[in-house]
Amino acid sequence: MEQFQYQQGSLACEGVALSEIAATYGTPVYVYSERSIRERFEALEQAYASVPHLVCYAMKANDNLSIVRLLAGLGAGADIVSGGELFRARRAGVPADRIVFAGVGKSRAEIAQAIDEDVLLLNVESMDELDAISEVARQKGRVARVAARVNPDVDPHTHPYISTGLRKNKFGVPADRVIEVYRRARDDQYLHPLGIQMHIGSQLVHVQPIADAVERLVELVHRLRVEGVDLHYVDVGGGLGIRYRDEEPEGPTDLAAKILPAIRELGVTLLCEPGRYIVGASGALLTRVLYRKENGAKKFVVVDAAMNDLIRPSLYDAYHEIRSVRQCDGEEIVDVVGPICESGDFFAHDRLLPGVQPGDLLAIMSAGAYGFAMASNYNARPRPAEVMVSGTQHRLIRRRETYQDLLRAEEGL
Repeated sequence: MEQFQYQQGSLACEGVALSEIAATYGTPVYVYSERSIRERFEALEQAYASVPHLVCYAMKANDNLSIVRLLAGLGAGADIVSGGELFRARRAGVPADRIVFAGVGKSRAEIAQAIDEDVLLLNVESMDELDAISEVARQKGRVARVAARVNPDVDPHTHPYISTGLRKNKFGVPADRVIEVYRRARDDQYLHPLGIQMHIGSQLVHVQPIADAVERLVELVHRLRVEGVDLHYVDVGGGLGIRYRDEEPEGPTDLAAKILPAIRELGVTLLCEPGRYIVGASGALLTRVLYRKENGAKKFVVVDAAMNDLIRPSLYDAYHEIRSVRQCDGEEIVDVVGPICESGDFFAHDRLLPGVQPGDLLAIMSAGAYGFAMASNYNARPRPAEVMVSGTQHRLIRRRETYQDLLRAEEGL
């Protein structure tokens, strides 16, 4: 996380001390580096520059309007998985012809919304869904552009909860049934098969599994051309990993070296759907120490953030580096826990940390992806604020929720 460094003994984001962020906006608070987001997006653009391409930001990672608007201004499209994300993408200024709509369970209402907006592609995950898209398009007298999501049965070697390209996963059309899907789409006047897509999982440290899956897509494109289906887009999904602990993840340049020769030979436009890669290491969750306590030999640091603010450690047993905002002496092994009434409310177990005291600030690193996006109001806790840092400037991009916000959908019914 190059944009989060110690300056004069205090952790800063770009040119702003995190202690200043906490004093201005309170805690817990998510802090994002605009420079980091820009640099990550530019790395993708440079890696794929030698072929026609479109980077569709995976909004499920972090759908804050300011972040999506920033990326749209840089030329990004959007990868969406719900009608709500489509609504947010359009409100943030993403052109409809730069949006791809994925998801294994789109409702007919969402399909209709996508057709009305005229998105670039609807990704098809089953024959039933293809029939539903055709039916909605027929009712509207429109032609829907579609791409089949292929399940290539490739092991991504990642956490089982974020693996999506194995036969046992719920996602995509099995590779041996894809031709059947395209034949039906080819013969349907309300469908235009224009692309092919796959996404095998998230937080992939090595790119070879993606390259293996792309090789299967290329074979399918050649077979489909024999069938009279000429595809214009090959969508390789997302999944590029970031460093949470001691990983040394390969990046877009490594992937480009493996897949671009085949993409270039096909003469198609490359689509990719990065999310975590762009925003994951660009954000941190800032939290304040409330108390210290000991249960026998066990030491706990209790903070004001909780699993409702960042659920990844509780959900995946995920590791996030934790830094003290002020550089301090001494080290001890502690559990960092939140105030929620669950033993699963933790950020770290048996972690070696500096000897922080009540009132000190901690930064939970690499929290820009699947942090606020997965936050909830569990235990009637208002969700935290979000702040964007640009150089020496900072601004609020989502206000902290209030108790009244917790009641808005219920009162007055």
